[in-house]
Amino acid sequence: MGGTIFNCVMIILGSGIGSLFKKGIKERYQEVVMQAMGLAATALGIHAIVKYMPISEYPVLFIVSLAIGGLVGEKLELEAKFKRLVQRFSKTNLAEGLSTAILLFCIGSLSILGPVEAALHGNYTYLITNGILDGMTSIVLATTFGVGIAFTAIVLFLWQGFFYLGALYMENYLTTELLAEISIIGGVLILASGLSILGIKKFNTINLLPSLIIPFLFFMGLHIFS
Repeated sequence: MGGTIFNCVMIILGSGIGSLFKKGIKERYQEVVMQAMGLAATALGIHAIVKYMPISEYPVLFIVSLAIGGLVGEKLELEAKFKRLVQRFSKTNLAEGLSTAILLFCIGSLSILGPVEAALHGNYTYLITNGILDGMTSIVLATTFGVGIAFTAIVLFLWQGFFYLGALYMENYLTTELLAEISIIGGVLILASGLSILGIKKFNTINLLPSLIIPFLFFMGLHIFS
């Protein structure tokens, strides 16, 4: 888990540095940075979809996952509860920043394959590279949303910890096919987050997060009944 800890530390450091920049940046420049983050998230989402969609063996699975996951998230009111929790600590638009940061940091090949490689082969290259990238991204995010972006390090630790332990004890379930489906859904969520930041269309991306669980259940079912 050393690579994951490094990744989390980089996010915390980046958030601290970015928050210092935020204090010295005029509002109109913050708006430009916000637009840049929206465009970047949109581009990353499209990239993930285009990259993994052609290799998907179940091209309808992401649609079903988004539908079922969205219904579950809406029923549980995840978005509203998340915003209420964040507003206890901040009256700014931190909730939007955190939801975007969680998706950017957690949904990506490096963040998923990194802990798997570390667990199976002791290779920390992916996690170190991801940590450096996340550190730079957290600086930009904190410049826009504040030091609260550092809280995403907790979510990242749990996310990568799940894949680390999964690689150790559930190696048969963590197939390339499953990771591809997760990446497609993650790409859609990142794209939605980018469009929300740009003000094109407001999406409740937190309510869609349960969509990421559906592929796990689907592939576990295939493994059990095959």
